[in-house]
Order: sequence, then C-alpha cells, then structure tokens
Amino acid sequence: MTKQNTKPNILVVNDDGITALGIKNLMEVMQELGNVVVVAPDSPQSGMGHAITIGKPIRFDKVELYPGVEMYKCSGTPVDCVKLAVNKIFKGKKPDLCVSGINHGLNNSINVLYSGTMSAAVEGAIEKIPSIGFSLDNFAADADFSFTKKYIKNICEQVLANGLPEGILLNVNFPKGDGLKGIKICRQANAKWMEEFDERKDPYNRPYYWLTGVFENFDKGEDTDVWALENGYVSVVPVQFDLTAHHAIQMLNSWNFSAKTQTYSNEKASKVSAPDGINLG
Repeated sequence: MTKQNTKPNILVVNDDGITALGIKNLMEVMQELGNVVVVAPDSPQSGMGHAITIGKPIRFDKVELYPGVEMYKCSGTPVDCVKLAVNKIFKGKKPDLCVSGINHGLNNSINVLYSGTMSAAVEGAIEKIPSIGFSLDNFAADADFSFTKKYIKNICEQVLANGLPEGILLNVNFPKGDGLKGIKICRQANAKWMEEFDERKDPYNRPYYWLTGVFENFDKGEDTDVWALENGYVSVVPVQFDLTAHHAIQMLNSWNFSAKTQTYSNEKASKVSAPDGINLG
C-alpha cells in the first residue's frame, strides 16, 4: 500500500465485523479524506478488549464487498486486524491514520477497558499511528449513523493536520439521535457496571449464567464523557495506554520495602523432599 496523489493512507478497523453498518459508514467518510484500507474481523468481536490470537492460526483474506475498496476479513481479534494490516498490507510503512468503529454501542467511561473497538485504536497508537475510536449509543444492526459523519470528518481532519502526542489516542462517543449540540473535550467519568449473573437452566436442567447489570455513574462532574453524552454532546476523551499511576509513585517510594532476613531454628524448619528424594530443606 503506497500513497496516491499525496493523499493520506487510512486504516479502518472495527470489532462488530466486516459486514457491520458502522464500519461501512466510517469507511465512506474516510474515502473523502484519503486512500482507504479496511481490515475487520469476519464475525463480531465485541468485548474482546486487547486480546490477541496466539494459540491458533489466523485466516486473512481479501474480500469484495464494496466496489473500489481494498478490504480484508480476519479470523482474529480487532487487535490482530491492526497487527496484520501494519505487517502484511502496509509492510512497515505505517498508515497516516487508524480509525476504529463506528461501534454499535457506547464505549464511554470504564467501557474503554473492555472494548474491542478501542483496543484496536490503542494498538494503532502503540504502533505510533494517530488513532481514533468512534462509538454510537445505538446497538441496533440498522442504526442511523448518518448524523455522525460530519463530526467524524472534522475530528479526523484535525488529527491529520495537527497530529497527536505519542502514546495518545482519542475516544469519541456519540449520543443517539440527531440535533447534537457540538463537541466536548472530556475526561473519563468515574462510572462502572453494577453486574449480576442471571442463572438459568438449559434443556438438561444444568445451570448456566448470563451477564447482566446496570451502568452506574458515581461522577457528578460536568466535564466527563457521561455528562456530555447525557446532555447531547459528542464526547472526545484523550486516552493513553501507559497505565502507570504516576501520582502514586512518590507515595510508594515512602514505604519501607527493605527485606528483613528471618532465621528459623532447626526445630521449626520443615523439610520438603523432591520426588527423587533430594532434600529441598
């Protein structure tokens, strides 16, 4: 894959699968900005997080879904899609932009940790590619993505023009429905799923469990992604994959970690023998 007419090369990925309506809409916007390559899972991979395939082969095949679009389906995870694209399609000449989505369902707050959509974008950032994940508050297979397109184009144009700091990517979420008030640059809200496991019985009367729960926001700030979405704004959160809690380093350095040698008397020491009889005491 090489640049044509100096247009940027753009990698499009997702976690909902190559036939999802969300990736079709994202691909259409990216075609207005540059040369597009689509690499996506061959089936839905929601909730995969940053999983990679290491215990079995990965299938990777070119497909013809939309005329004139270079597309590949992958049997692996969203992160596998990015890794294969960089290694096998771009062959080390990395794309100018990696976009993931548009996800059917939000990836705000704590959801960023579970999301295959965002993990694909994170992998792009790890590869030092400016990367963005896009998600919409609508799980329907026929969700209306049309009103998101102008915002997606604007955000991508800004990233292509200005770049992103190394190690930083963007998490962009859209509320459901048209009539958005604009874009809010936010922080991640302190919120989580209050999970339950619904116990059910299969036809053989054996129990199985279905994960359920409600999303609870503990954060009353008006600068969060949850607040922005609830109030009709597009939320844009800068995300980093360096999970170091830098503010806690000074505290931990104040702790006493010096190891003290403890001597046991022969009476208290226990002897353990290896299977071949060698004394390990």
